[in-house]
Amino acid sequence: MEEAGAAGSAGPGDGAPGRGRPLQPPAKGRELFRGPRKEPEGSVDCPSVEFEYGDADGYAAELSELYSYTEEPEFTINRKCFEEDFQTQVQGKRWPELDLAQQKAYVMRLLDGLEVVNRDKRLKAARAVLYLAQGVFGECDMEAEVLHWSRHNNFLLYQMGTFSAFLELLNMEIDNSQACSSALRKPAISLADSTELRVLLSVMYLMVENIRVEAEADPPEWKSSRETFRTELSFPVHSEEPFALLLFTMVAKFCSGHAPHFPMKKVLLLLWKVLLFTLGGFEALQATKTKKREELGLPPLPEDSIQVVRRMRAASPPTYTIELLDQQSSKRGHRSRRPLVKQDSLDIYNERDPFKNDEAGVDEEENDDVDSGIEGELDLMERDAIIQAGPAQRPPIERVSFPKGLPWAPKVRQKDIEHFLEASRNKFIGFTLGQDTDTLVGLPRPIHESVKTLKQHKYVSISDVQIKNEEELEKCPMSLGEEEVQETPCEMLYRAMLYNLPQYMIALLKILLAAAPTSKAKTDSINILADVLPEEMPITVLQSMKLGVDVNRHKEIVVKSISASLLLLLKHFKVNHIYQFEYVSQHLVFANCIPLILKFFNQNILSYITAKNSISVLDYPHCTVHELPELTAESLETGDNNQFCWRNLFSCINLLRLLNKLTKWKHSRTMMLVVFKSAPILKRALKVKQAMMQLYVLKLLKIQTKYLGRQWRKSNMKTMSAIYQKVRHRMNDDWAYGNDIDARPWDFQAEECTLRANIEAFNIRRYDKSQDSEFAPVDNCLQSVLGQRLELPEDFHYSYELWLEREVFSQPIRWEELLHYQ
Repeated sequence: MEEAGAAGSAGPGDGAPGRGRPLQPPAKGRELFRGPRKEPEGSVDCPSVEFEYGDADGYAAELSELYSYTEEPEFTINRKCFEEDFQTQVQGKRWPELDLAQQKAYVMRLLDGLEVVNRDKRLKAARAVLYLAQGVFGECDMEAEVLHWSRHNNFLLYQMGTFSAFLELLNMEIDNSQACSSALRKPAISLADSTELRVLLSVMYLMVENIRVEAEADPPEWKSSRETFRTELSFPVHSEEPFALLLFTMVAKFCSGHAPHFPMKKVLLLLWKVLLFTLGGFEALQATKTKKREELGLPPLPEDSIQVVRRMRAASPPTYTIELLDQQSSKRGHRSRRPLVKQDSLDIYNERDPFKNDEAGVDEEENDDVDSGIEGELDLMERDAIIQAGPAQRPPIERVSFPKGLPWAPKVRQKDIEHFLEASRNKFIGFTLGQDTDTLVGLPRPIHESVKTLKQHKYVSISDVQIKNEEELEKCPMSLGEEEVQETPCEMLYRAMLYNLPQYMIALLKILLAAAPTSKAKTDSINILADVLPEEMPITVLQSMKLGVDVNRHKEIVVKSISASLLLLLKHFKVNHIYQFEYVSQHLVFANCIPLILKFFNQNILSYITAKNSISVLDYPHCTVHELPELTAESLETGDNNQFCWRNLFSCINLLRLLNKLTKWKHSRTMMLVVFKSAPILKRALKVKQAMMQLYVLKLLKIQTKYLGRQWRKSNMKTMSAIYQKVRHRMNDDWAYGNDIDARPWDFQAEECTLRANIEAFNIRRYDKSQDSEFAPVDNCLQSVLGQRLELPEDFHYSYELWLEREVFSQPIRWEELLHYQ
């Protein structure tokens, strides 16, 4: 299968070099993961992360990530191109001094310069436009001033038709076969090979990002331009495809090896922002979901999931001193000294901090005897703390703040009620009534109460209604007639992506694999560093350090944009139609997305989210208005002063949400998590004290808990307690125990095949009308059938007589066969 081999090296067993012992690919009947990598003991004491998840980072941060540090000299080149042209047109004046009419006249002149035949002159005009989009920083003294003029100029550029002009130039560059063949011949591709593409994509990104971001002080004409631009990107008038499809095509062309010079980071960032702009962010998605439920006559959502998660507090591991003291005393034979108090303290911790991380270098999956080796691992500081923390310092029971209630409203599916009643009827009556959930005759009173409670919390999703409608359309295509499909941006994008969607998903996962920090450098992997490597490689240690920071930052931004794009696609397709979501999901699974994400998390996640791969003095717009200080090795190593890296934590949460989307209610994919030994990997991610990230890790642990065995559950009671506290309850879900799991014969292949058949039936019915000829009218008029002109090949005329002799005259006429066709 083509998809299955796309990210074939994406198995989590492919560890990063230099991070513990190398992990080998799984052999038959052998574990995929040999064991978790040991982390420093101090990593357990991670402070709470003050992070608010959103659609994107701050306005200035998103603009700064467009440029790599290697591109810094090009800011000066852009300014020079603009000033040389500007002084010939408007002498003695600065850009901010011009009135709006003069600014528009000058932009029109620049746009005329984009249409000249000479390639170098076109590039100079494009650089001048880029300088305007960057905020004419040569005329500014403060960063806020640069951002103000960047926003003003981008709205002006859009109103003058700049985006359409740059779109034509971008199409020309994509089809530039000379540049492609030149890049293919080169042994090493550098920044110089993608100069024109980078300038064009930078202008388009700045326009999309500046117009997308809303501000209260925006004038009415800007708001009008924003809606017009969104419509233009979603519903193209002149071309037959949305703009996002062009970017997907660029990604696929790059991964196929035909265009290795494409600047992938800029393409992926622009793709993400176009999807965010046209489809809408998470709040817009929630509003769409609410509106769709109203249209389908469903009750409103029980809560706003975004708000619930924002109110959650991260759970932190408790102090180790009391537990370690108890463990030591039990090793010395004093276990019976205060057994009741010890049990009380554990219960308190279960309520306060549900998952105390018991894995300071030793994971419970590998070593069930937690006591062993702890005494030897303590340093002197920890032993002093144990001595000072006597029994008198135990936290008093009265001060413990118990949670007032669970964060989520419980949910029950119609299928759950049917299964409950089927089991109850078999037990008490001896026969079942199929899908009847109303008849309760012969069942005892407690069963009546149970059914009543289940129905009170019954939740019907949009997907359930869509699946039911699809089944009815398949059964009665003639009587139900044509389905009315609303032309939304999401629907337009899916229709445009449909036939090449597997290639797009494979391409995104290939780039994600190449950008993952745990990936080894392989000769056959794609090169995603073409738009960050300079023409002349660094010769000093300082230059090498700077390039190393730039490369790491480049990879982080690629991971961020891909993870956000995939999550947006899945969430929007799921609301638009469940089978659109399932089609994308299935191709991601076939392309090894699940082991790839687990491979990504098979690293020291705390180190990843606190990485300092940024040089703040080189970030835009700071570098454009301040003199660059002399960089030293110390300043490069220090990085910024932030507690964590926003983009890396954002990427981790996106990938966890993506994994949840792919595995939810899919037993075959849940078993992939179990087979790939994901539990220890996910458990280590709980060390990050951020509520949203912990929630999605716990969700992934919950769905596979019943398959992990009794010993795992016994050794991980703190994690089990955390799942109970933070994850939504499904009333009669037996996630915490799985006594009859071995007796259930799940047919995983049949599950995926049935789903694929349903998806193909949906795609053929809705999007492949030409092939659906079963109900098409038949032309049975002899004259019109014989009167149709048929295009015959040229050589047919020369052999026409031979054909007549062989196929007509020499063949006997079998009249009895003709009778059979009547």
